[in-house]
Amino acid sequence: MTRYVIIFVGSVLITMNASAAEVLKAGALAPKISAPDQTNKTWNLADTLSKPAVKAVVLYFYPKDDTPGCTKQACGFRDHISTFIQKGVEVVGISCDSVASHQRFAKKFSLPFTLLSDAKCNVADVYGVRVPKRNFTRRISFLISKDGKILRIFDHRDPLRHISEMQMAIGKHL
Repeated sequence: MTRYVIIFVGSVLITMNASAAEVLKAGALAPKISAPDQTNKTWNLADTLSKPAVKAVVLYFYPKDDTPGCTKQACGFRDHISTFIQKGVEVVGISCDSVASHQRFAKKFSLPFTLLSDAKCNVADVYGVRVPKRNFTRRISFLISKDGKILRIFDHRDPLRHISEMQMAIGKHL
């Protein structure tokens, strides 16, 4: 029997399998998360996946707003957003930055997708992507299917590689 743990940390709700300390792998269920977005509204993975038009979610973790690599990655997703939308894929960025930081970042670069604030890095911890003892994450992207399974994981430093490999994976899986 699968046991679930529900954690409320500030305004973040995390539902995870009790054995979530294991490294996430493709085929595993994605931890169900809720976190504030750049407009300070709560975004929920399960609610998003339940929308009829959504076939999958790209959940991409990035180290820090308005830094060279993270800006390149966010602008790359922005520049290719129509491809993702046409395939029914919602793009969601997440970092340990504040809602206010995300508001400035999204406005400055006209980012047309959700940015989640994980200010205490709790979501990063559940997904196993936090840099140890630091308040930022590795650059890692998850392709999550409509049924909540992780289809692909991209874990490397090149910010634009995540986008091209994600597009290839979407073509293969959706």
